[in-house]
Amino acid sequence: MDGIKHRKVAVNGINMHIAEKGEGPVVLFLHGFPELWYSWRHQILALSDRGYHCVAPDLRGYGESDAPASIESYTSFHIVDDLVALIHSLQVEKVFLVGHDWGAIIGWYLCMLHPEMVKAYVCLSVPFLRRNPIVPPVDAMRALYGDNYYICRFQKPGEMEAEMAAAGTKYVLQNILTTRKPDPPILPPGKFVFNPDMKDTLPSWLTEEDLDYFVSNFERTGFTGALNYYRNFNRNWELEAAYSGVKIKVPVRFITGELDMVYNSLGLKEYIHDGRFKEDVPNLEHIIIQTGVAHFNTMETPEDVTNHIYTFITKFDFRSI
Repeated sequence: MDGIKHRKVAVNGINMHIAEKGEGPVVLFLHGFPELWYSWRHQILALSDRGYHCVAPDLRGYGESDAPASIESYTSFHIVDDLVALIHSLQVEKVFLVGHDWGAIIGWYLCMLHPEMVKAYVCLSVPFLRRNPIVPPVDAMRALYGDNYYICRFQKPGEMEAEMAAAGTKYVLQNILTTRKPDPPILPPGKFVFNPDMKDTLPSWLTEEDLDYFVSNFERTGFTGALNYYRNFNRNWELEAAYSGVKIKVPVRFITGELDMVYNSLGLKEYIHDGRFKEDVPNLEHIIIQTGVAHFNTMETPEDVTNHIYTFITKFDFRSI
């Protein structure tokens, strides 16, 4: 796409595929589930034209990056180590960080573990998740929404993969990517239905060519690598015990859609707006709620997301000083 280059980088014991374009300060984009570097295509093109070196990896387990076999290889600490090695390979000390969905969660971990490597962070969809010192996160989700809450249903190895295979890769991806239902996703066992209101036609922001790109990749890799991130929620909670109560000190801008299922689940809307988010992230500068926008806002509203990223990171770009 318009000069985007692709290569593989050896990081932390795996080969990571990255897409990149442009020269200047590095903007590192982290995708979510079930996505790829491709979810950032609009932002890569726009921001590289504005003087930035845009880098978007397929995270481990996704796309053309390696997918280790063991579930334990997908903790957020493993992914952060991948990114630290990637940043070193780019021969820079700091990056502007942008993350969405699982990429946002990994972004918070990078800011927590290596704040010295992040100039500023633009976080989409998932706010900082304050650690409950007593209850592991999946246990809390199960108590709140039951065994059929999607994250709970993703826990058992092989079970969700079988349901996805029966439904077909194209159906699964279209069903998830086009969801606009803000309620917490509930997946009863049986036929895979993440979005019961899926239409036959694609929305204007997702072309058949776009969907085919996602489908061709996931048909090759399957969904196990991606699902393994969810299977480490409780393990991540155990590993981050030493960081319980930590404050994220890097400058942050947060963006989400008012219809985003994450924004409307797990008490996160209240957390975002009642002061606790700002308490945990003291340098949180802006909270942007996009009217009428759902979860996959990097693709649904690409220009708006790009402009929010650009106006924020330029505040910390000192090239002209």
